Amino acid sequence: MAINKKNLNNLFYIFITSHLIIWTLVPTISNNNLPLDTIEALAWGSNLEWGFNKHPPMSGFVIEIFYQIFGPQDWAFYLLSQIFVIISFFYVFKFSSEIFKNKKLSIISVFLLEAIYFYNFTTPEFNVNVCQLPFWSAVIFYSWKIYNSKEIKFLDCILVGLFAALGFLSKYLFLYLLISIDLLIIYLIFKKKRKFDFKYLISIEVFFILLIPHIIWLFNNDFITIKYGLARTGIEESNIVDYIKYPISFILKQLGILIPFFLLIWLLVKKTKIKISFTNEKMLFLIFINIMPILLMLLTSIITGSKIRTMWMTPFYLFFGTLFVYLFQAQINIKKLKPFMIGFIFFFFLSPVLYAYVSIS
Repeated sequence: MAINKKNLNNLFYIFITSHLIIWTLVPTISNNNLPLDTIEALAWGSNLEWGFNKHPPMSGFVIEIFYQIFGPQDWAFYLLSQIFVIISFFYVFKFSSEIFKNKKLSIISVFLLEAIYFYNFTTPEFNVNVCQLPFWSAVIFYSWKIYNSKEIKFLDCILVGLFAALGFLSKYLFLYLLISIDLLIIYLIFKKKRKFDFKYLISIEVFFILLIPHIIWLFNNDFITIKYGLARTGIEESNIVDYIKYPISFILKQLGILIPFFLLIWLLVKKTKIKISFTNEKMLFLIFINIMPILLMLLTSIITGSKIRTMWMTPFYLFFGTLFVYLFQAQINIKKLKPFMIGFIFFFFLSPVLYAYVSIS
């Protein structure tokens, strides 16, 4: 079969369909009960408000919709979680296709995510972290459309504001992505002398209009969700050692999580020669959406002595595949992908097997 654009698109859809089916069936069969965070979201959904004691309302809203459609069927909530995952994969694929203009590199960018356990092993638990995934990827995709367009479209600005609000209503840490994108705009205006376009303000207006009900709820409930989030960081009990311990711990945990990812990168390229140019607008965008949010999290830990919990980083690595494929694209031999594909298949099937083993045991 000839490898053409249509076949590559079909391969991508086969991949995300397989991911959805496997990661819906495996926890349905192996788990005796729903994960705790999913049960908690169901409890929130049964008494819908514009916020809850721990988090903003989006995860409760979404899971209540599925409950009304499917009832108390465990498989439905595993399916819901995987729908959120594959939507984010879809946006990563669309974004990568615009970056590379090469479907093979775009698919590789998504395949690499199977080596990051946030996008397989932890996905059966629908919670606020998983809830962010499609909105995080959508904001980046439509921000790219604005960033890369000579004529900014109103619809793209509206969609950025919409998905930014939905992401923020999933979890407040979504703000780290939004700040990173804002810093990119500021950098472009002051360093690259790009003209400020007042259409940027459309996204901000849509964002805050959609947040009004939640903001009112926060005032009426003594900002309980914000207080909960701060309490989870341990910031009130931090001592001088924490300002060193927690940032170092954060860095080591992130490196540990990415070991399988870097192994796949090693199988993909023979040489790891990197040349980063801030005059390259694609590279600049990729750095700001991938590296900047992580640096801001690290900076938060350094300044406040707070503990960054590993699962909070769930959406932060969605475009890491795109970033590293872009960095090494000149050293990727498209005709010699066999070692990489073997590694990808290994991780694709190993993760559900390990999940089932852990759940049953």
